[in-house]
Amino acid sequence: MRAVLTILAVLSLVFVASCGTKQYAYDGPEVTQIIVNKGDRKLYLMHGTEILKSYRIELGFAPEGRKKYEGDGKTPEGRYVIDRRNPKSAFYLSIGVSYPNRQDVEQARAAGRKPGGEIFIHGGRRPQDPKRDDWTAGCISVKDHEIREIFTMVRLGTVIDINP
Repeated sequence: MRAVLTILAVLSLVFVASCGTKQYAYDGPEVTQIIVNKGDRKLYLMHGTEILKSYRIELGFAPEGRKKYEGDGKTPEGRYVIDRRNPKSAFYLSIGVSYPNRQDVEQARAAGRKPGGEIFIHGGRRPQDPKRDDWTAGCISVKDHEIREIFTMVRLGTVIDINP
């Protein structure tokens, strides 16, 4: 009887341990740059000149052109860095883009507007989000399983170039 109880206790612990938050690891080549080509709706994880992974993306609800101010629905264009990680994102997982930079702030102020912020690469849409190809407020969206991979591979300080 004692052996049966011991086996049940061990199996219970294994089951409970398997239900917790999963940790993902990446041991491949370092991601040295992210390239986003808005027109092609593609995001590339790069190691030097080698493409490690590519993803289809969705953008802000007004994707044409450079982000100028808060609420314009545009995804920024230019060179930024990955500056934060959010494992508790409303969009599954997310990594932050360092928008706005000094030029973005000056451009918005010159127009009498705020530049906005909170630009992320994040997981897919929630049930309440619009059902169209480009739907974010200016972020870059990929599927949930893809942001899990990106979140694991990309380090803080990685350069991201967002092209038209």
